[in-house]
Amino acid sequence: MNSVIGRDPHTGRTVEVVMREGIIASITDVPTVDDAWLSPGLIDLQINGYGGFDLNADNLTPDTVINLAYSVLATGVTTFLPTIITASEEKIIDCLRAIAAARQLKPVLRHMIPGVHVEGPHLSPEDGPRGAHPREHIRPPSIAEFDRWQRACGDLVKLVTISPHFDEALTYIAALRDRNTLVSIGHSHASPEQIRAAVEAGATLSTHLGNGVSETLPRHPNLLWTQLADDRLTAMLIADGHHLPDDTLKVMLRAKGLDRAILVSDLVALGGMPPGLYETPVGGLVELRSDGRLGVAGTRFLAGSVVPLKDAVAHLAATHLSLSESLRLATQNPILSRPHWRAPGWSPRRSYPLHMGQRRGASNRIRMASRHAGSRTRKRFTMKARKSLCWLQMEHGEDTRSLHFLVPLDPKLIDFCRRNVLGIRSAKGRSSIRSHLVASPIFLGTLGHVFSPFVTK
Repeated sequence: MNSVIGRDPHTGRTVEVVMREGIIASITDVPTVDDAWLSPGLIDLQINGYGGFDLNADNLTPDTVINLAYSVLATGVTTFLPTIITASEEKIIDCLRAIAAARQLKPVLRHMIPGVHVEGPHLSPEDGPRGAHPREHIRPPSIAEFDRWQRACGDLVKLVTISPHFDEALTYIAALRDRNTLVSIGHSHASPEQIRAAVEAGATLSTHLGNGVSETLPRHPNLLWTQLADDRLTAMLIADGHHLPDDTLKVMLRAKGLDRAILVSDLVALGGMPPGLYETPVGGLVELRSDGRLGVAGTRFLAGSVVPLKDAVAHLAATHLSLSESLRLATQNPILSRPHWRAPGWSPRRSYPLHMGQRRGASNRIRMASRHAGSRTRKRFTMKARKSLCWLQMEHGEDTRSLHFLVPLDPKLIDFCRRNVLGIRSAKGRSSIRSHLVASPIFLGTLGHVFSPFVTK
């Protein structure tokens, strides 16, 4: 029997979570005050690399993908979308094949990596909106090319970033929507009318909103106002202190609300490396400054981020939101509204899901289906919702959503996670966050094989 003691970010109370044979057996309040916060594993929809492991390097190998996965796991990210940027079709396919092979070699990666984000190559060719993406490989969207990507990797592409200024964009977006692939608007110089048309066609996300646009925009209208105003778009935001000024980030969060905002890191391979000049596949010659800003050398353009998602959560919690709200943007929001990003074998009638129940009278109930280790017997039961511990937001009306809570059964992996206690940095001049976030096997999001049934008194 193992247990973890820590504080619930929703209430501040200290709780003890007890596990037996990899299954959560009980959660109880304890009278002591602990320095650690308990959290679900972080979910990052945009990771290009980290710790020297580059997903966009030439001749990407499965070993690089595996090493990257364990590197980001040590920062608290338990689910992520490897992000492939603009390149030739041949290179994109090679990268997709390497990721698919890594998932076959390491079963745990099938849970850590539910899909792939292809950022490009159908982006703006203009300086500014294009960012660090190579101009020579920018091209119009092609459904035939997308289908070749999917054949190469077994339908792993779950998210594509596109600029909707292309004539072919609306047909392409609708085709991807019909294929259960999400489309995000990004790196674009599209007009407000083209943005609205893309949303009508099926685009549902904005890639790192506020970045990947021209330095100078019309006061109004412009593509930023249009995306902020459209409630059908969820904004992915980089809160590393460089991509968005704090005032801009605050306004965007207010415009989109907590329901339509997601934190992403946009991590690149230089994350964790010392300052200096580096030659990279993303942006060519880039400069990593001592303050953590990564930009294309000799320009004002950014070339990705080196700040892990956990530090973005801490930055947001120290400036604009509570820790509980900040964690929601990096755990709950990325998955709750994306029902086809489930672990392999997910089905409403099989193992894994935690279904949101409707509001009934004075009490909320959660319908759960679980499968215990070594058994294929499914059990369905209800319990009163403990939102602060189950990490669920009860929805009103007919809307029903699901969230995974799985724990790893591999003892080595449990030990690995338990050893990696994640430091939460305080923002400069702020002292509101001095504790640390625990990468506990209890709260590892979609990582693992067995659903974690909560037992409440």
